[in-house]
Order: sequence, then C-alpha cells, then structure tokens
Amino acid sequence: MKAAFVILPAMLALFGCTRHQPSDKPPVHLAQNMYEQPKYKAQSESRFFEDGLSMRPPVEGTVARGWLRGDSAYYFGRNGDKLVATAPVVMTMERLQRGRQRFDIYCSPCHGRIGTGQGIVAKKGMQAPPSFHEQRLRDVEDGHIFDVITNGLRNMPPYKYQIPVDDRWSIVGYVRALQRSQNATLKDVPPDMRQTVH
Repeated sequence: MKAAFVILPAMLALFGCTRHQPSDKPPVHLAQNMYEQPKYKAQSESRFFEDGLSMRPPVEGTVARGWLRGDSAYYFGRNGDKLVATAPVVMTMERLQRGRQRFDIYCSPCHGRIGTGQGIVAKKGMQAPPSFHEQRLRDVEDGHIFDVITNGLRNMPPYKYQIPVDDRWSIVGYVRALQRSQNATLKDVPPDMRQTVH
C-alpha cells in the first residue's frame, strides 16, 4: 500500500510533464514576467529617457572594475608632470627575455634587431628611426621610452592598444640592455672574465 502512494504520484508527475504528441498550443508559463523580461537591446530606441537612447554613458567619475590607473609611474611612466627616471618594475632575466621577444615582434621591423634604426622598413625606403645608441637616447629617462612606445612619436604609431603595460616596461628594460651591450667598456665586464676579452 505504501508503494502505491509513492508510485502513483511519480507516474502522474512523469506523464504530466510530457504531451506525447506535437501541439500548436503555447507552453504554460506560471511566471510570465520571468519568461519575457522587459529589456533593451543594444542600440535600440528608448521612450523612457529624454534623449531616446537605451544605451547609457557611464556615470561621470566612475571607473570600471580593473581599470583604476592609480599608479601613475607604472601606467603612464610619469610622476605628476615628470617622466620617471627608472622603470618602476624589477628587471629580472625573465622580464628581459620577454622584452626581447616583444621587441623582436613590434620594434625590430623599424629599429632593427640591435636598435640601430636599420630595420627592414628602413631598408624598404621609409625614413629610418634614430639609433638607440645615440648619446641623446642613452640619456633619456625610462619614462620617455615608455611614453614613446605608448603614444608614438613622429612616424612611430602608438602601441598602447597592442602591447600591455607590463610588456612595455619589459621592452624598456631590453632597450636599455641593447644600449649597454653596444656601448660596453672593460669596466662592464666582471673582473674574473676580463682576461678573456680581447
């Protein structure tokens, strides 16, 4: 008898959920407002707002989550109006290797693999960029190199959309390594290795 009380409701529930044949009647929705929610589609017209636009601009002064750029030195290469003298990141070997990889992809077509400004673009007739090994560019702040990568300069386009901030600092570190490699003196060689340098 107890089994009948369990089996009968289960069978009724099972058969109540199926129709066994196609029907032209719409399904029954007990909570209709959950099924057909009033909402705006992108770029649609709105009769609620005075300007007739359904897409609203962000509230003035708000910042999207993850987009706060509070560290001016890291995100913009500046402290107030001044360019940072040195990169605000630690230059590890992994960072320099990443900088080399990004430099080879984005920078070497114009600047060449060692930063002399004799990349393939210059060889094809475009105006060659200056060599990174000129004293003028060896003396600029790290923030200047970062700013040029970010916003471009003269013929160079801005790369802020293609290269993430951290990779831009890696490129800055690699440019500094290139400058040092092409302008090294005997003082830059560790004392125990100076005998091997000719």
